[in-house]
Amino acid sequence: MDTRYIRHARRRARGAVRPAAIAIVAVVAVLAAASWFLIIKPHEDLLESEAGGHPSTPVTAGRAAPPAPANVAAMSLNQLLSEARKAVNEQRLLAPAGNNAFEFYLNVLEKDPGNQVASDALRETFPVGASVAEQAINQRDFNEAQRQIDLLAKADPANYTLTILRSKLDAQRKLQDREQQLASDKEKQTQLAAQKAAADKAEAERQASEAQQKAVAEQQQKAAQARLAQQQQSEAARQPSSTSAAPATAAATSSAATHGPVLIRNVSPRYPVTAVRANQEGWVEVSFTITPDGNVDNVQVVDAEPRHVFDRAAVEAVSRWKYQPATQDGSPIASQDKRRIVFKLN
Repeated sequence: MDTRYIRHARRRARGAVRPAAIAIVAVVAVLAAASWFLIIKPHEDLLESEAGGHPSTPVTAGRAAPPAPANVAAMSLNQLLSEARKAVNEQRLLAPAGNNAFEFYLNVLEKDPGNQVASDALRETFPVGASVAEQAINQRDFNEAQRQIDLLAKADPANYTLTILRSKLDAQRKLQDREQQLASDKEKQTQLAAQKAAADKAEAERQASEAQQKAVAEQQQKAAQARLAQQQQSEAARQPSSTSAAPATAAATSSAATHGPVLIRNVSPRYPVTAVRANQEGWVEVSFTITPDGNVDNVQVVDAEPRHVFDRAAVEAVSRWKYQPATQDGSPIASQDKRRIVFKLN
């Protein structure tokens, strides 16, 4: 046989194989895709729906959870698995406490450590449980979030997602503490500002009262001096023309030269700071002695309302008052007086 014919036939055979191989690969790819969409994908969707939805979808609260079984420890494996499946279907993966899928599956593993159904269920539902715990953190339900993270840790203690959840929980707690501290500081600043404003107002009113009382005292002093000058002029005009009128004139002069004490300097009391803060008002009644040189001595508290709040301020203020002393027959004498000192904020 001619060798050239043989080589030509082989080349034709190899050329025919290549399109066939390509066609086979295409058919296999189509079958694989069809299997994925028609068989595998629906099966996975079914598993996800039984586990409570896609792991990235937060589980929302549905209807009210049924009451927890009375004695979980006494339940059999089948009863625990049944309760766990029911909890998964009702989206009770981690809550409420004592009546959720994770706790039922963990109880199964306590009774039967090698139970494959419980192990597979915990592994498949772990991502959804992590999403539920993250939702509790975002809602700042920190105690519930901590309980759910602890429950997840029992199911898969080495899962890295637990580290992320714990970090988020710690960060949210610190953020809340900072916000509460800032709110507390702001409230304190507001209170201090209000107290300072009240104290400033009381001080301004006290200074105004002192100025007013000082002006009144000066007017009283001037009036007393004018009366004294008038009395002296009257005495000079009524001087006796004969010795027979001397006794009468002396008696009149003696009477005109006798008068009571006249306040010439009034010092307002300082409003106690504790009373300003407590928004307290009241009065103090004091008795005291006016010495012959016009000073105030022996100040005593007779009565007060309320007691022991304004006493010291009243005594200190009255002790600094200045009088034109009382006179008798033209000579200054000691005298007694009593005053009520009123403490009022407005």
